[in-house]
Amino acid sequence: MAYAAGFPSFEGNPVPRAILPESQIHPAVREKIANYRSDIVKEVQAAVAANPIVVVGMRMNPFPGKARKALDAAGLAYEYLEYGSYLSEWHKRLALKMWTGWPTFPMVFVKGALVGGADDVAKLIEKGELGKKR
Repeated sequence: MAYAAGFPSFEGNPVPRAILPESQIHPAVREKIANYRSDIVKEVQAAVAANPIVVVGMRMNPFPGKARKALDAAGLAYEYLEYGSYLSEWHKRLALKMWTGWPTFPMVFVKGALVGGADDVAKLIEKGELGKKR
């Protein structure tokens, strides 16, 4: 099984996510895959590097709002990036899903690590694992 490059290893164990090995991707499309909407990925990477908490969401989906409300209620500052709605900008969101391996929105990053979505953030807040209030 191949593991996703660039994913953090927790306690020495890589994230066990099967991805198509590069040897099974025709050379003619490798660059297209590598560069697919790379501007959006770089935008999120920059936000994640510059902010302790980043929420990536979309309009019309109630779960990004749920994550933001939980962070607001906990007094935790965050950066919010929004990419379209169910009716628009799906290409941008697809690039982010391909990059992270996370299938839904929101995508919440804390101190550079993807921690999951709205329910995951609520659990971390409840456990006191998200740090100090602003």
